[in-house]
Amino acid sequence: MAEYQEFDEPVPFFQGGRYWETALLVVADPSRVGAFLQGKSIRTIPESDFAAIVRAGLSETLAADNAIRLELDPRHVDGPTQELLDLPLVDQERRIEQILTNRKIREASFRRKVCDAYDSRCAITGLRIVNGGGKSEAQAAHIWSVADGGPDVVQNGIALSATVHWLFDRHLISLTDDYRILVSHNKVPSELRMLFAKQMDRIHLPADERLWPHPAYLALHREKFSGIV
Repeated sequence: MAEYQEFDEPVPFFQGGRYWETALLVVADPSRVGAFLQGKSIRTIPESDFAAIVRAGLSETLAADNAIRLELDPRHVDGPTQELLDLPLVDQERRIEQILTNRKIREASFRRKVCDAYDSRCAITGLRIVNGGGKSEAQAAHIWSVADGGPDVVQNGIALSATVHWLFDRHLISLTDDYRILVSHNKVPSELRMLFAKQMDRIHLPADERLWPHPAYLALHREKFSGIV
């Protein structure tokens, strides 16, 4: 589960007048594709098909127009990552395994999905600041950390302003199962407590309820919060 990565958008079975699977290109009559696949709901596909599908699924993350917003610009990535990003599409497909396992690219994909889900607004302060390049002040925080095995899925993420993110990562604040804020008042500096003036109110959540933080991840976060309080 820790290595699971969602696509930016689902890749349809049929797109742009063609099937992604080269094996289906030999079926002359499109109405016979279903019959051709009967009994083959689980099947192997060539590596080239797999790479093309994955590259299409990550097209938003890898789009040059999103580089600054997702911190995949030269200021934020190392040499090997920049090399992958600069490759032509066909060469990216050939090196798709490196793209899938590259931590900076995975973080960018996670950031895009989480910030979009929360409309670039900090879930706790409600603050929404977006610069001219489309980059939000809110950051994508993992609830169950990657270091502990947490996956890069929106339900394991929450959009937080930088200071709130820092407190959340150190388990000085947490969330209840009904999405209210828990604060370690004896650990959080008094000058920061004003950020949590509406502690009893529910946090800002995605419009799509399916993207809300999962209770299982919140419970894991609270375990460490409880050990600090």
